[in-house]
Amino acid sequence: MKIAIMEPLGISAAELAERKKEFEAAGHRFVDFARTTDVNVLKEEVKGIDAMILANMPMPAEVIEAAPSLKYIDIAFTGVDHVGLAAAMARGVKASNASGYSNEAVAELALGMALSLARNIRAVEDRCRAGETKDGLVGFELKGKTVGIVGLGKIGTRSAELFHAMGCGILAHSRSVHDDAPSYVVQCDLDTLLKDSDIVVLHCPLNDSTKGLINKEKLALMKNTAMLINVARGSVVVSEDLANALQGGVIACAGIDVFDAEPPLDINDPLLNAPNTLVTPHVAFATKESMSLRAEIVFGNLRGFLNGEVPNEV
Repeated sequence: MKIAIMEPLGISAAELAERKKEFEAAGHRFVDFARTTDVNVLKEEVKGIDAMILANMPMPAEVIEAAPSLKYIDIAFTGVDHVGLAAAMARGVKASNASGYSNEAVAELALGMALSLARNIRAVEDRCRAGETKDGLVGFELKGKTVGIVGLGKIGTRSAELFHAMGCGILAHSRSVHDDAPSYVVQCDLDTLLKDSDIVVLHCPLNDSTKGLINKEKLALMKNTAMLINVARGSVVVSEDLANALQGGVIACAGIDVFDAEPPLDINDPLLNAPNTLVTPHVAFATKESMSLRAEIVFGNLRGFLNGEVPNEV
């Protein structure tokens, strides 16, 4: 098989070469490409390939349709909304994701964002470097606060564990009740969570039911002292509504790692210009450890497919 790695996987060249060895020894051939969003370039790259590996690079339906020999899409990511899966399914092309590789990384960043916002770390660092004091920037502790987790999957559960360790009460909302949730997690409806939480953390997937889930009406339910952290997908939140809520003091602050588009962003993006925000360019998943685990899962998926199975099928 001809296998295209459509973008770098965030691991060293040595690790990549080592992971390719068993497949190359079996007669399979890899081609490696630089990341691009140019559809015409992508159409040329996918000609004659049997399988592709990609991370969060957009893979439109029209590119998949331009790959007549394509049989398998190995997605090195948890979310799959950036891939034209309907076009793949229509042609019988199988697909897998790498769910689970970034559980620790994403949960840790959510906690880190909450700590940074609570203690005004970015602002007080600027003050310190400018030879100034903390005046007016005294923060608050997480202990005793109520944290609402939207999406109680593996990442949400790990996030709940970390915040619980900090002394926080935990509310959670998912599309179904999790009978195996820890005893310290109180499951409730979304409106109750938004009304009662001091910190709301979004860990839900992006689908038809969650797109625009956090909008003007939902933000209005939150405390004006509340913090929102989005480490899920950008479109779970209506960006303009969140920017307006921050401008108007509807909520106090926000940590935002994901946007409607993948960074680099337009510098006029409303969330980049909203007050009391901590913004990062979609880094929650990206640690040295998670990248290596992701590669392990992805090449394991490929091995399974070549053996007639579809591990982690989506």
